[in-house]
Amino acid sequence: MAVAQQSLDLASHHYENFPVASFFLPHHLREPIALIYSFARQADDFADEGDLTIEQRLNLLSEFRDELDLLQAYIKPKTAFFVTLGKMIRDRKLPIAPFYDLLDAFSQDVTKTRYADYEDVLDYCTRSANPIGRLLLHLYQQATFENIQYSDHICSALQLINFLQDIAIDFKKNEGKQRVYLCQDELMAFGISEQTIRAYVNATQATDDHWHQFMHFNLRRTHALLNMGKPLGKILKGRIGFEMRMIIAGGERIIHKISAVNGDVFNHRPTLNCLDWAIVFSKALLKL
Repeated sequence: MAVAQQSLDLASHHYENFPVASFFLPHHLREPIALIYSFARQADDFADEGDLTIEQRLNLLSEFRDELDLLQAYIKPKTAFFVTLGKMIRDRKLPIAPFYDLLDAFSQDVTKTRYADYEDVLDYCTRSANPIGRLLLHLYQQATFENIQYSDHICSALQLINFLQDIAIDFKKNEGKQRVYLCQDELMAFGISEQTIRAYVNATQATDDHWHQFMHFNLRRTHALLNMGKPLGKILKGRIGFEMRMIIAGGERIIHKISAVNGDVFNHRPTLNCLDWAIVFSKALLKL
């Protein structure tokens, strides 16, 4: 099976709370977007999935970085995936720096498990999420300064939404050392300890008012950040604009679902069902 088709299959079969290379996009954009997604998905899985040691995870990410080095030096990569990715990057005149930024973020996932404050978390988002939006804007030939600013807001907000919905999942990562993307200073301010989070994860304690207030604070801030990027959905025209509005509406829907359960993502991790997707589609269609 061709690399591009494998990437399309990965994009269509891996669950996400937003569309990836969907049939709403023009056909000529679907394969390039799927290749970008496949690069990010594979590298993210190196950092997160399976029972690999920290050293093994970093080695796999280093191999991806070596392949990027070959592309940057105009030397043929070692793997079929990077040969295909490199041709797409050249043909579409994409910058290569965002791919390095993604690998830097995923390597950080392996080695860093705590974030001091909101600025620390946003710094991670600039490398873990924002590069994807920037690559897509270059692919759409819409990478103006204003559009990049809007895109960064959207991508960072989507990353924060993932953190909020996956608190329990992340807590079990990094070989039992727990990964916590929540701001340490804010947890302290709301009177929440990691022992409390562990009790929520292990279902030995129900979430309390401190947790509910903490989560609603985070949801309001994340929603505000998402709204700061929302104009991009109307700036981008045609089917790419519709896809962007779908992505934004999907993020809004997840925020709504987390809020509806008072932030208890331990017992009610949000996923989008058919009704949710109908709402997302309608909002994108009506440009709401």
